[in-house]
Amino acid sequence: MNTLDTLVDLIGRHAPVDGTHETPIPGVKLIRASSPTLPMPVIYAPTLCLVAQGTKRAALGTTTYRYDPAHFLVASVELPVMGAVIKASASHPYLCLQLDLDSAELSDIAIRYPASEKDAVAIPAGLTLNKTTPPLLDAAIRLVGLLDTPHDIDALAPLTLREILYRLLTGAGSGVIRHMAQRDSRLNQIARAIVWIRGQFRGPCRIEDAAEVAGMSRSTFHLHFKAVTTMSPIEFRTQLRMQEARRLMVSDAMDAASAGFQVGYESPSQFSRDYGRIFGMPPARHASQTRQQIESPHAAP
Repeated sequence: MNTLDTLVDLIGRHAPVDGTHETPIPGVKLIRASSPTLPMPVIYAPTLCLVAQGTKRAALGTTTYRYDPAHFLVASVELPVMGAVIKASASHPYLCLQLDLDSAELSDIAIRYPASEKDAVAIPAGLTLNKTTPPLLDAAIRLVGLLDTPHDIDALAPLTLREILYRLLTGAGSGVIRHMAQRDSRLNQIARAIVWIRGQFRGPCRIEDAAEVAGMSRSTFHLHFKAVTTMSPIEFRTQLRMQEARRLMVSDAMDAASAGFQVGYESPSQFSRDYGRIFGMPPARHASQTRQQIESPHAAP
């Protein structure tokens, strides 16, 4: 059994049914899907996604990312993403290790192992892909393997988690991780503004106020915000509004006009136009279709 097969076996045993599975290791989740899934809106928190089997696609604005066993994904800030498993079957399900990224731990490792000047990079995108290396894969196997010996978790999991962060911080594409580790980095300034916008998205959400939260001028804020999120602040707020409106209509059975009002729209027609632009169909029809697809989870995407 090669190393990737070992990770497939471990995740498959500890995530025996489809869904997201919490584990006894803090910040570690296992994900399984036995068939392709529909594109679903979700907020990606600062996270490492390491795929053992299958392929997933994440769309951020107009940019699409595909990650698989050869490529891991890092989300460095909270982002509204459309995610879909695009390669999975009952015999070869999509299997993924998801690890929350601890900025305090990253900062400690970054101080101990500073970057060389050649490692310095401009502000990175909020989602990045990099090749999965043998040392990173080996550490991931040892981390998930602790689920077979739960009495070892308290002693060994912190060491293995720290090794994984070290591999991210010192490997190819480490620039985004180092930005996350620096409290005063442009990335973390934008991250603070993103948290503020998420709390204000139903209201006017003035760009000047978001720029002040980030500690930037309006023009600098707009430039760096788009570099991280691929969207303008207004487009970002619209994505948040549409995700929440969809949730209200699908989960809470709210009608489209009420959902639009709840997320900050005064004009039902403007809400419908924005919703159709993002999801490709009117809100009521999309919500109805989504409910039907959830009730029939094996429908083709």
